[in-house]
Amino acid sequence: MSNRKFDTCFFERYAQITLETCLGPEYADLVNEDRPDLQMPDKSLGIEVTRAMEPKKDVATDMLKEMAGLQVEEEDREEMDKIIQSGYGYGLQDGKYIGHLEYEYWALAQPLRRIIQSKVGKVASGFYGEFKEFGLYIFCKDNLTEEEVNLTMEYTSDLQRNLDVKYSKMYLSLIDKLYVCDLTEVDRLHHQTKCTSYDISRKMCKEFFIKALYD
Repeated sequence: MSNRKFDTCFFERYAQITLETCLGPEYADLVNEDRPDLQMPDKSLGIEVTRAMEPKKDVATDMLKEMAGLQVEEEDREEMDKIIQSGYGYGLQDGKYIGHLEYEYWALAQPLRRIIQSKVGKVASGFYGEFKEFGLYIFCKDNLTEEEVNLTMEYTSDLQRNLDVKYSKMYLSLIDKLYVCDLTEVDRLHHQTKCTSYDISRKMCKEFFIKALYD
């Protein structure tokens, strides 16, 4: 782990830690760079990290303004203090609150279909350079149902069906679950994409949060 280079984004660190924990040590060598955000040094894999949120979601109502005035259970006080001090809240308090540093990250998020369309266009254009394989990691502020996950996979596969450069994997990151979608499994008969889900416990959320802040 000592060879990791992370010098920018809390969320990119959180994504790498989630991937390594859920999918195994082969993701331990990902480094934080630009275009795309997470890269294997040997160019075998490049993962773009982004976020999506429906515009109907009023982020401002969740933003932490005067945390001292919130009624928080004593057992959750430590978590709340971490949100206040760090400015980030992802993974803590079941995702109910947004820290002040995190607010801009979500405020600039696009709806899921629109952000996927944008990212598919960029990878196809060569914007992210040359890698053997590309992945798209999307933080989703709102929970997705199983049906919505399937529709997202089908939509992405249809968008890039005839493209020469495309994403082979899509990672949909929720507070309590990680969906790993193998986009290479979709054929022209629209058979369902292979997708595996990994549960993320509250304890794991705390561990990811702390590592993303201080590693």
